[in-house]
Amino acid sequence: MAEQCSSDLIAAASDEGQLVELLDQERPAVVDINNGSFPSDMEACFKAFDKDNDGLMTLSDFAALCRTLFRNEQGKAYAIEDCRLQEMFDVFDRNQDGYVDFQEFAFCWKQWIKPIVRPISALIIVDVQNDFITGSLSISNCPAQQNGQDVLKPTNKMLETVPFEVVFYSLDWHPENHVSFIENVGKRKLHPTSQKKAEEAVLYDTVIFEGPPLNEQKLWPKHCVQNSWGAELHSAVKVLDNGIFVHKGIHPDIDSYSAFWDNNKMSKTPLASLLQKKKITDLYVCGLAYDVCVGATASHSLEHGYRTILVDDASRGISLDDIHHTRDSLAEKNAVVVHSSQVKDMVEGRDRRPELGYFQALRLRQMPQNGGIRDPSPDDVSPRDSVIFLT
Repeated sequence: MAEQCSSDLIAAASDEGQLVELLDQERPAVVDINNGSFPSDMEACFKAFDKDNDGLMTLSDFAALCRTLFRNEQGKAYAIEDCRLQEMFDVFDRNQDGYVDFQEFAFCWKQWIKPIVRPISALIIVDVQNDFITGSLSISNCPAQQNGQDVLKPTNKMLETVPFEVVFYSLDWHPENHVSFIENVGKRKLHPTSQKKAEEAVLYDTVIFEGPPLNEQKLWPKHCVQNSWGAELHSAVKVLDNGIFVHKGIHPDIDSYSAFWDNNKMSKTPLASLLQKKKITDLYVCGLAYDVCVGATASHSLEHGYRTILVDDASRGISLDDIHHTRDSLAEKNAVVVHSSQVKDMVEGRDRRPELGYFQALRLRQMPQNGGIRDPSPDDVSPRDSVIFLT
């Protein structure tokens, strides 16, 4: 895989009139900026794109680099808007003198080029559980009338053919007295601002519980109760030997759409720390339901700084309008929505999307000169800025 990736890049560079091997495929390059030690492959790359050999990369040089970096599996360069090229260039022109010098390129190489060319990818399969397919909350009974079983074939094919670093399986794992169950709506005090009273609420209404904290909650039928058949992963889903299960929605008083945080961002699952330990750069998301838990997980993935890819045909949802809204919202945040047939080339570094590179560059803009990017905490964001609620 690595050798093929290197060959593709050399061929792409040749199309631009440069011959450069962007990566040392056998050993990860170590960049020690402080003592002036740079890997030879990085130096070769810089020299290849520094057209006038003055030790300074111009915006035009950087554009040529991007034409080499961002190509599909057939070697065709993706178009990038001039304004985005300028924004990305400015990220690496750290002293803002209008050039990217060799010291600045070392940062670009390590933090941007390498993750683009050699991504470390994970897949999270969200809530492909019995209750959402044929059980109490089967999405086939929801307005979009989609069949949850449709996600099984493309999901399993990815598991069989795509070399993900790690695969996660998230599960709704609710206690019997969970706040989201309409059967329990009368067991907690509603806030005076709730438009629906407990005695008049019906399925899929939204109420506001007094808490604390104040809790806006959509009411669902009882589903995915811990240790029940409905909570089990569907038997047709392939489970990898090194697959990791992530349980969510465990707290009785707070729902959890995302596999990262609960809806009020008061508690988190182990997912973020596990991704960090695996040094994941790219997170692929699929499953059920597209416009609820899949969308919320993808949105929180972006907040954590992961280049995020939603697999469209391996996801099914509740409302067509909300599915479209989810897709558009993620695209606006520079996530990518793809078909499962495109995933292998992306994971293996042959299909490199400019949206993901742009997202990574914007993320790096937050990085201080002498430090790393801190993962967001519940204090960094509004409690409800990422959870997608149905209307």
